[in-house]
Amino acid sequence: METTKPPLTIAWFIWGLGALFYMVGFFHRVAPAVMTEELMSDFSIGAAALGNLSAFYFYSYVAMQIPTGILADTWGPRRLLTAGAFIAGAGTLLFAFSPGIVAAAAGRLLIGASVAVAFVCMLKLASNWFPSRMFAMVTGAALFSGIIGAVSAGPPLRLFMDHYDWRTIMIAAALFTWLIGLGIYVFARDWPCHKGYENLIEPDSTSSSISIPAIYNNIRQSLQSRNTLLLFIIPGGIVGCTLTFTGLWGVPYLSTHQGLTTAEASVATSSLLVAWAIGGPVFGWASDRLGKRKPLYILGCTMCIAGWSIIFFAPAISGVLLMTVLMITGFCSGCMVVSFAFAKESIPVALAGTVSGIINMGVMMGPMILQPVVGIVLDALWQEEMIYGARIYSQNAYRAGFSLMLAWAVLSLVLLFFTKETFCRQKHGTI
Repeated sequence: METTKPPLTIAWFIWGLGALFYMVGFFHRVAPAVMTEELMSDFSIGAAALGNLSAFYFYSYVAMQIPTGILADTWGPRRLLTAGAFIAGAGTLLFAFSPGIVAAAAGRLLIGASVAVAFVCMLKLASNWFPSRMFAMVTGAALFSGIIGAVSAGPPLRLFMDHYDWRTIMIAAALFTWLIGLGIYVFARDWPCHKGYENLIEPDSTSSSISIPAIYNNIRQSLQSRNTLLLFIIPGGIVGCTLTFTGLWGVPYLSTHQGLTTAEASVATSSLLVAWAIGGPVFGWASDRLGKRKPLYILGCTMCIAGWSIIFFAPAISGVLLMTVLMITGFCSGCMVVSFAFAKESIPVALAGTVSGIINMGVMMGPMILQPVVGIVLDALWQEEMIYGARIYSQNAYRAGFSLMLAWAVLSLVLLFFTKETFCRQKHGTI
């Protein structure tokens, strides 16, 4: 029986089901930024405890990245995405009904562990269903889809919270997540041949089972590449700045020290995320067209450092200028998507899922570390000022905390110069 290559419409549909789940995961990453006052008041906690509560998502998310990459190479993305969606819904319900901080943290931990499968599985689906020349662009589109979820946790969530309790909103999010899981189980498939089409790449013959030696070998081979090691650290500085600011401390900082209302501050941080969503596909597409990974990555990282320096340390600036700098910084943060194509091309294609998990683990190390650390700094410099049960922090306290974010971004730029250019060509054979 003659088969044909899968149409892009089918490829986008199957990939899009994973993207819906990724959107939900990004929603949960950013939602605490809009709920800071409610969470601090409900659970009677300060900045350090709130930072830890938010970061519980990242603790389990990061821990799951390498297992997820290996499982994506062995079990396949369909089963992982389905299981992840149903577990994420359960974690969201636990968070919604939590009577105290311990149960809430457990819910965040469960959500982070389950949605951790989404991005790596999307990359695996992109490798299986799309031509290789589209990989970087599809990776950018993955970031775009996630940030749509993040934006929904900005002004739209704030609007809902003006009318509904945050717990009710979380219950609705849980039901929506379960619906996505059902859709993935029914419609998604790992390979084009499972829907009667010709596979674009040959499945790895060793990917039908898991063993401890095989897991160790996959990780060992991936880490033998210098690029893997460097790209484990580099994107964390960029994403750490972005998600620590938009995901937790940006709204209270802008509303306290830039003269914005809470609603206006959530619009400002969401605008940064929208720009990030646009920048991801643009940087991916441009690096594909240029045939190089390093130059655009270095340019984007440099612009990010400049933008964050203005946002954190410049004297009071007008609202228009502030919004412009936020959006430019967000757009340039999209350069981090180059990391995945860069790393994938640096190792044999059979290790694509494993190396994607390693890199995404590094990506999430940024906000995982920085969100609670910034909170610790804020609490250390708190001058005991409170409004409606929530702590208020000085501008100097925010600048001290944000300096740690900027330091990682500078380290990322330095390390980029030590990466080895792949010229957008996939490595074959052994490392």
